[in-house]
Amino acid sequence: MKTLVIIGAGKGLGLSLAKRFGKENFQVAIVARNAGKLQEMVDELKAVGIEASYFTADIYSKEQIEQAITGIKEKYGHIDVLEFSPTPGHFPPTSVLELTAENARDVLEGYVVSAIHVVNAVLPDMLAKKEGSLLFTTGLSAMYPVPMMGNIGIAGAGLRNYLANLHTELSSKGIFVGHRSLGVFIKEPGIGTINDPDVIANMWYQAYAEKKVWEEEYPKGVTPETVVF
Repeated sequence: MKTLVIIGAGKGLGLSLAKRFGKENFQVAIVARNAGKLQEMVDELKAVGIEASYFTADIYSKEQIEQAITGIKEKYGHIDVLEFSPTPGHFPPTSVLELTAENARDVLEGYVVSAIHVVNAVLPDMLAKKEGSLLFTTGLSAMYPVPMMGNIGIAGAGLRNYLANLHTELSSKGIFVGHRSLGVFIKEPGIGTINDPDVIANMWYQAYAEKKVWEEEYPKGVTPETVVF
């Protein structure tokens, strides 16, 4: 079986991703801070026949990230696909006119520095095998200026630059780097619209399976003026 790891897993997109990949015979490891919510997700996944387990880690802690990845490899032996979609931050989305060093630095640590720690923990094994996928889900402010998302946008744009460089370096080494920038407000699963997390999860599985387009906004062509609520 292949192994999917979801960093920042929640009951919205994270759970939908786990179910979608689980249907394709993936075993799933979910990582976040709240053990209680993670256990509920594992129970739900196992109830539909998906092998799953959880590992707790604070995205701001390099040591906890490394411990979680080590634990996953000890349990499952390998990591084939990693999806990164945490919602970190000790500050709310902040207007560009209200930015401070503190609220900007906080989300940079939560998105960019944590992504570097996660990639550094899983990439050596993928390079040794010459295969693997690194999937990153961000908001639309990673690709477009959105003044009301001043601090989030700085972090998202920095993360996007890092991912573009990873794609450039790794595409010839058998490793797929994928980035999808969501221009939707995610709703409840099961409604069947483009902001249904199950629909987004299916989009991600297709992107992973095809490995044709490394980066794209979702839905294709969306802009800050046409975000789907």
